[in-house]
Amino acid sequence: MFFKEDLELNQLNLMVSVEQPNKIKKYRDIFEENKNDQIDAFYIADYFRIQRQVNSIIKEEEYLALQHLTRTRYQLIKQLVRTKQHFIENIYYKCNTLSKELKAEGGSVLSATLVTLMTEDYTMDQLAELSLEEFANLIQKLGKYRFKNPEGIAKAISKAIRSSYRLGKVHQDSVDIVLGVLAKEIRSLEKLIKDLDKAIDDLVVVLPEYQCLTSIPGIGPVYATGILAEIGPINRFSDESKLAKYAGLYWRQNQSGNSEYENTPMAKRGNRYLRYYLVEATNSVRRYEPEYHAYYKKKYAETPKHKHKRAIVLTARKFTRLVDTLLRNHQLYMPPRSVIDK
Repeated sequence: MFFKEDLELNQLNLMVSVEQPNKIKKYRDIFEENKNDQIDAFYIADYFRIQRQVNSIIKEEEYLALQHLTRTRYQLIKQLVRTKQHFIENIYYKCNTLSKELKAEGGSVLSATLVTLMTEDYTMDQLAELSLEEFANLIQKLGKYRFKNPEGIAKAISKAIRSSYRLGKVHQDSVDIVLGVLAKEIRSLEKLIKDLDKAIDDLVVVLPEYQCLTSIPGIGPVYATGILAEIGPINRFSDESKLAKYAGLYWRQNQSGNSEYENTPMAKRGNRYLRYYLVEATNSVRRYEPEYHAYYKKKYAETPKHKHKRAIVLTARKFTRLVDTLLRNHQLYMPPRSVIDK
């Protein structure tokens, strides 16, 4: 984008092209030459002289800005998941049966109330000494009176405290410090993600394609903005097969003579962020759309192993065609006529 908008380069009437570095490297490796900056520059130029590259349309500023936000959000979500996993691991040291007892009551150790209980100035012994009514009232107060069954939660926590082993004071203090640090990190990450969501919402309103994707049942703001940010203007791709290849959702033919191999692994090249959003969005859409649910079940039954992984990526390949059609025609999603008739 910077090269495309450079005033001095524009005066030379140059064309800006984006190419994968590994393709140029493979072309460079064909020739047994020394490696230095001058020779490398020659073969980069030589690669473009043979015109094997595709002169793609550069993304507009709005798409690049959206991509910056969505990729940062993606990384923060991964960091939040890791932090929560670490928090659960340390909860086990403090009260090793808590997760099991809460699960039976439909609760979670990651709820804001439980995080506060485990990290504020409450020892396990103090909580165990509370009566059921006092404990339930404390839980309701911390949960801002949103619990439907605070007595059940209080009973589950009390049971977990009684049945859990106790650590020594020194070890317990270290666990409490770690839990406090992790709780602060969880709250901080959740706030940062909310800030990013607001920034994404403010930016995405200028992109008309956003409504096209959110019209698909099962596609919400996260998947729609993620897909849009990675694809950019749909006219960068001549057809849906190029879009699928860009996402890495394609399978190379493996044929020699009269033999054609049926076991062809997915390429997994291209844009891993777009592939992630397409696959996750497909997994959501198949729960709402009978057409995609039926296709998924068909592919699921075709093989004895890797059933879900194979079925979901094949369904994602089908979903890519839908995304391409809606974006290219600037239209909202309409379910198949057979579904409407029902």
